[in-house]
Amino acid sequence: MNERPDIRPDAAPAGQIGTVPGYMPGFGNDFETESLPGALPQGRNSPQRVNYGLYAEQLSGSPFTAPRGKNERSWLYRIRPSVKHTSRFTKISVPHWKTAPHVVDDVISLGQYRWDPVPFPAGEDLTFVTGMRTMTTAGDVHTQVGMAAHVYLANRDMVDDYFFSADSELLVVPQHGRLRIHTEFGLIDLEPLEIAVLPRGMTYRVTLPDGEARGFVCENYGAVFTLPGRGPIGANCLANPRDFKTPVAAWEDKDGTICRVTVKWCGQFHQCQINHSPLDVVAWHGNYAPYKYDLRTYSPVGAISFDHPDPSIFTVLTAPSGEEGTANIDFVIFPPRWLPQEDTFRPPWYHRNIMSELMGNIYGQYDAKPQGFVPGGISLHNCMLPHGPDVNAFEKATTESWDPIKLDNTMSFMFETRFPQQLTEFAAKVAPLQGDYIDCWSGLERKFDGTPGLK
Repeated sequence: MNERPDIRPDAAPAGQIGTVPGYMPGFGNDFETESLPGALPQGRNSPQRVNYGLYAEQLSGSPFTAPRGKNERSWLYRIRPSVKHTSRFTKISVPHWKTAPHVVDDVISLGQYRWDPVPFPAGEDLTFVTGMRTMTTAGDVHTQVGMAAHVYLANRDMVDDYFFSADSELLVVPQHGRLRIHTEFGLIDLEPLEIAVLPRGMTYRVTLPDGEARGFVCENYGAVFTLPGRGPIGANCLANPRDFKTPVAAWEDKDGTICRVTVKWCGQFHQCQINHSPLDVVAWHGNYAPYKYDLRTYSPVGAISFDHPDPSIFTVLTAPSGEEGTANIDFVIFPPRWLPQEDTFRPPWYHRNIMSELMGNIYGQYDAKPQGFVPGGISLHNCMLPHGPDVNAFEKATTESWDPIKLDNTMSFMFETRFPQQLTEFAAKVAPLQGDYIDCWSGLERKFDGTPGLK
C-alpha cells in the first residue's frame, strides 16, 4: 500500500465519439467545444433552429444576476432537452451517504481520531454512488453552507445508471484504482494523484477500468471551488490555471435502453427511469463544467531560510464563505518538496485551529505521522482540538542536522472547513477506527528544567 500509484501518460486526443477523452486547458475559462462540425451555434446562444435538430439548453451554476466574475453557466446543445431525462420520481435509500445537519446522539465527535483504510465489503456490488460511505458532515445543506467527507468503495460499473446531485459539487480524490467519469460535458479519466470536480446539477456515470476503486470525496454545499489568491507570491506557482483540464464534448446514444437516473436533493435520494441516455450533449460552451487536475503539477513554495510557513501555501482549491479569508472549505495537499530551513522545527508545529481538519493519505508517509497513517487512512482533528507531530517525529525533528532534505514519495491532503465536523455512525462504529491514536503523543516528556539555553 505504500507503493507509488501507477503513473500513466495523458490520454490521446479525442477520436471516436464517446470513447477517448480529450481536454481543454485552463481554470474558469469560457470554453467551447463540439463533437460534430457546426453543432455549436455562433454569434448567439439560442437560435430558432439548432443544427442537427439539437435542443438548446442552459445549465446555471449561479443566479442570473451574480457579478460577471462569479456568474457561472453553460449552454448545451443536446439530442433531447433534460426535461426528457427525468420522469416521476420514487424515493430510494442510499443508506451510508449522509448529509448535514447530521448529528448522532450516542457518537462523540469531539476528539482526535484516525482510521485505517476502509475495506471493501465482502459480497457486495457497489457503484460509485451506492459505495459512498460518509465519515463526517458539517454545516447545513438547506442553507448551502458546509460539506461532507466521504470514502467511496466501488467494484461495479454504472452501466445504465446515472446520477446528479442538486445539493453539491463533488471533489473526487482517487486513492486506489482508476475512474472513468462519463459526464454530460465529455469524458474524464482519473487516476490516483489526480482529482476531479463535478459540478452541482451535472449528470454523470462512473465506470472502473481496474475493476475496483477506492478514494475520497469532499461534498461541497456552498460556493464553488476556485483558485486561492496568491498575494505576495505573485502570478506563478501553487496550482497554475493551465494545468486544469476540462473535457471536450462527447455524447452517448442509448435509445430504447432502460436507464435509471438517481438525484440527490436536500439529503434525500430519488430515482426515475427513462428509455435513453441523458448524456446526449453534442456541443457546449460556457464556464460551468467539470474539470480534472494532476496533483503532480502543483508547484510548492516555502521558506528558504528559517521558520515554518503556514499550511495555507499548499491550498489547491478554496470554496469561499461570506467572510473574507475564512473558507467554507479549503482543499490542501502535502506533496513532495524540499525542506532547507536552518535552525527550524520542520514538521507541522503543534497547534489548535478554528478550522476543522480531515486528512487523507493517498500514498507514502506523512512527515508529522510516519507511523500509523497509512495510504487510504484518514484522520480528523476538529476545531480547537490540539494536534501535531507524534513523539517519534518530534524527537527526530529536534535532533536532525540542518542539511536540506527532500520529502519524496508522499502525497496527503486535507479537507478543511470553518464548521465542526460531526462523525457519522459509520465512522464511529463501523470504519476501522484506531482506538490508540491519541497515544501517539503519550511519550512526549517534560523537558523544562528552568535552565536557560537550548537542551
